[in-house]
Amino acid sequence: MLPPRRPHPALEGDLNVDYAVIGAGFTGLAIARRLHEIQPQARIAVFEASTVGEGSSARNSGFTSAEVLPRNATMAGAESARRQSELFGKAFDWLTRTLEENGIDCEMQKVGSIRAAATEAGEASLRNVIEVARFNGIKHTILDRAEIAAHTGSDYYRLGIHVNDTYLLQPAALVRGLADALPENVTLYENTPILGLARTGAGWDLATRTGRVHTKAVALANNSFIRHFGYLKLRMATIFTYAAVTKPVPEADLHQLGTAPAWGLLPAHRLGTTLRRIGRDRLMVRSLYAHEAEVDQAEAIGKLHDRFARRWPGLTQIGFDHVWGGTTAFTMNGAPWWGQLEEGLFASGGCNGSGITKGTMLGWHLAGLMTGTETPDAVTRAMGTASLIAPEPFRSIGFQIISALESRKAGREA
Repeated sequence: MLPPRRPHPALEGDLNVDYAVIGAGFTGLAIARRLHEIQPQARIAVFEASTVGEGSSARNSGFTSAEVLPRNATMAGAESARRQSELFGKAFDWLTRTLEENGIDCEMQKVGSIRAAATEAGEASLRNVIEVARFNGIKHTILDRAEIAAHTGSDYYRLGIHVNDTYLLQPAALVRGLADALPENVTLYENTPILGLARTGAGWDLATRTGRVHTKAVALANNSFIRHFGYLKLRMATIFTYAAVTKPVPEADLHQLGTAPAWGLLPAHRLGTTLRRIGRDRLMVRSLYAHEAEVDQAEAIGKLHDRFARRWPGLTQIGFDHVWGGTTAFTMNGAPWWGQLEEGLFASGGCNGSGITKGTMLGWHLAGLMTGTETPDAVTRAMGTASLIAPEPFRSIGFQIISALESRKAGREA
């Protein structure tokens, strides 16, 4: 939905740098920028396997916030959420300063977001979320069915919490802008997949299609693809998710999109459906989850349209202009894996589908860990660490069983 962009050239030949960052999503770009702030003279290279703006960072739902309000909230977890919010807040401020200093326009607007429940079980879960929001002083408003319907045009939901300090943005414009505004000493190589990495006596060697890179330290910021280098295979799994943007809604039907000119809605259940109003006359629907393999295209389109039609039965004639899938890294306990893997090798993976502020925060702190300017204590204390996942075939069998149970539990939240 954006104008074409000219990618940075791929690497040709050999290269020597102080730091190599693999992955140019929100985490990788934050690592590179923060490394430059800490060591302005360091030579830093960022490698993106495809083109910036074509991966998962650009294809997410575009929600971000400085506050953490977990979906499965409990009072016992309120203190953990508060500690996470402290880290998120600093990262969010750093990110917004970067946007302002570099004139990056990503249509960022503070409109809040609605966490909504369509079922009795979803409402019970949401009331726990509301209690945590109150306990942690998160600004919010409770919405009933009529108020949600007025806001979004859909009377599908029975209870909602409107969180005031949530921002909606164009994620592709954001990640493009961050990539094109990297500091002078940071070089971005696009369409340059790293095919392998090996430890040497004085650092690491990275192999590409048309060259080699020697560096003293490497940051793996390519999420579930970290496993392709042989690391974190029992800590993360790949989950495919799907989204669609409708064709423009006709003028006569615009009243069915609600009175709010911009809004975003998150589900009460983790397998539920995320919704957004995109511009004046479109809706975005994000749903469906598949483990390690893609869903058939026709099936994905059909299920996404079913979710759309159930919420807006008066717009069933509206089709989709854009449908896409993407991957995210899933961890068993919802915590990321973050830290040092080996001498000179660091990683951040397992965003669990919440990447803009979280990825920025994890990248900022990983740069500090790489340079020895901070310890891992603050991040691991607040975020925890990814627990072990069963190996195959038990992983896939378990995922199918849990997915079926959770889908049944989600019910109309899906």
